Amino acid sequence: MTDNATAGPAATAAALGAIAAPPPYDAVVLAGGAARRLGGADKPGVRIGGRALLDRVLTACADARTTVVVAAPRSTARPVRWAREEPPGAGPVAALAAGLRHTTAAHAVVLSADLPFLRADTLRRLLTALGESGADGALLTDAEGRDQPLVAAYRTAALRRELDALAAAHDGLTGLPLRRLTGALRLTRVPDPHASFDCDTWDDIVNARARIREHGHVLDEWISAVKDELGIDLDVDTNVLLDLARDAAHGVARPAAPLTTFLVGYAAARGEGGPEAVAEAARKAAALALRWEEEVAEAGESGGPSAPDAG
Repeated sequence: MTDNATAGPAATAAALGAIAAPPPYDAVVLAGGAARRLGGADKPGVRIGGRALLDRVLTACADARTTVVVAAPRSTARPVRWAREEPPGAGPVAALAAGLRHTTAAHAVVLSADLPFLRADTLRRLLTALGESGADGALLTDAEGRDQPLVAAYRTAALRRELDALAAAHDGLTGLPLRRLTGALRLTRVPDPHASFDCDTWDDIVNARARIREHGHVLDEWISAVKDELGIDLDVDTNVLLDLARDAAHGVARPAAPLTTFLVGYAAARGEGGPEAVAEAARKAAALALRWEEEVAEAGESGGPSAPDAG
């Protein structure tokens, strides 16, 4: 077995540009557990940062060619294919086999539905580690170094091979623990205590809700939540928009900040609608705000009226 170390989320983000694009993949999300430690609550529907846990996971694997959710169908933020293990409640190995039947890609990410901090870059790291290692699977390990087989990328041929072997040896897959499956696979490990955090208890949920409101995370979390809520799949440089809002507030008036950013978005949508259109509209608006500020400065130097309240 091979162990891959990481230098933490900051170093990972900095290195993403050097990582080759991962191979095409399908996603299998297991969302049908009993949630006994939550008193039988609907865990995939529990909201963290205003979004259901399941929707947060589906956002992370939005690049998948096919996403299969193994559970009873429900409303989700994006379309998925539904599957169900037989009999319902037969356990994670049976659920994985049921979901895998609907996949065709050579690689599959296998995820639980209770991962509030899972991001797309985590899946890219797993797929890259899988490709570079030559292993059957690449999985995250948590803060205590424990394997997390439901935050992992696998070669689908290896999964199917071992699932068939288990079914033949045990006259089916009902009730089998995941370690019976992963124990037969060659695995590489990627430590990540943040992305591997899952919500098994109400204390975990309280902790997750508090962590996303920490200073370093709250803005990204809010933007992701708004995009999901509005059905927007657009990556833009939020720093550009924040700088524009600051310039409008300072150079014109405080209420100009939200109104200006709204108009920039509207203008971009009427045009090409992509990140470049947003950046160009923001550039024009920022230049206009600067001209307003210059006029105020000139008026002040000549003894004209004072600037409007800009905060």
